[in-house]
Amino acid sequence: MPFSVSWNTLLDKLDELPEGATLITPLSHKQFRITDVQQQRVIVEFEEKDDRRPLQRDQFETLYRRISDEPAGFELDRLPPDADPYPAVLSLHPRFEIDEEQGIIVETEGTTTSQLLDEKTGDEAVERTKPEQDVYADALLLVDALERHEVDVLEEMETDALVNLYTLLSDVQRNADTLRKDVADVLLSRLHHDRPVAGPFGAVQRTTRRNRSLKDDQEVLETLESAGIEHDRVLSVDRSKVDDALEVTELSESDVYEIEESEYVRKAEVDEERKETRLQGLKDQLTATDGEEAAELQEEIEELEARIQELTEFEPGSSFHTRSTSG
Repeated sequence: MPFSVSWNTLLDKLDELPEGATLITPLSHKQFRITDVQQQRVIVEFEEKDDRRPLQRDQFETLYRRISDEPAGFELDRLPPDADPYPAVLSLHPRFEIDEEQGIIVETEGTTTSQLLDEKTGDEAVERTKPEQDVYADALLLVDALERHEVDVLEEMETDALVNLYTLLSDVQRNADTLRKDVADVLLSRLHHDRPVAGPFGAVQRTTRRNRSLKDDQEVLETLESAGIEHDRVLSVDRSKVDDALEVTELSESDVYEIEESEYVRKAEVDEERKETRLQGLKDQLTATDGEEAAELQEEIEELEARIQELTEFEPGSSFHTRSTSG
């Protein structure tokens, strides 16, 4: 089938999009809208930074040819930087579909899905869920504690308030680390070939950590000896053997160790019942909030989110203009 037929089909699908329809790119997961559909190009605008750019017809044709040459699917990480709006738009064609888990776009005869986000209106769009996560409950308690105390000057806080604050910070850190690991495990299956993936608050990248551990001592010594390295050059003091020696001699630790002591605070226990009582009170307070007070609270939350997004936006270092989509 000639590309002109597929192109016209795609333009028809774009013309049918409802106003405000939003798509998401498969690699960087950036949201954008179609603002104009022309015979030779499609104009898109990204929500993140009001980035407006044209997507050229000939670039779509190049991508179309690449997909046609790869029956098992064209690998998305072969795209040039910032080119992933092209497959996102092409996914609106009824014969092309993106498989994010495998990182490919493929041509198929069956029913396909697209990168078009579901539109939500009314209460469904603004409803905030309360996840059943320990970190959520502890974070809510921590926010409450931060709002009730002048933490800018810790030296002026009462000891019991500092204890509560330290306990909550410790709990949030522990539970956040647990949730972060769970999130990382899922993300790992969606990141491909060390390519950064951006979100509203930052970016993540698949990396490889290299750990080393020595082989059996005798094997290592023999290998080094065969290379001309004498045993004495690689042998060192074994700490465990030194400790064993101290137990059967009159030597003290300070005779063989440089000792430096430091003091730190460690969480000893947590009053879970007291935390749960306070947490329930906060939940009841939030549930009871309505009318003008609720509107003011929502406005404050939106302003805070806007400030956070402004401070933490991720901007890729390169931009895509009209480059070929070849790998």
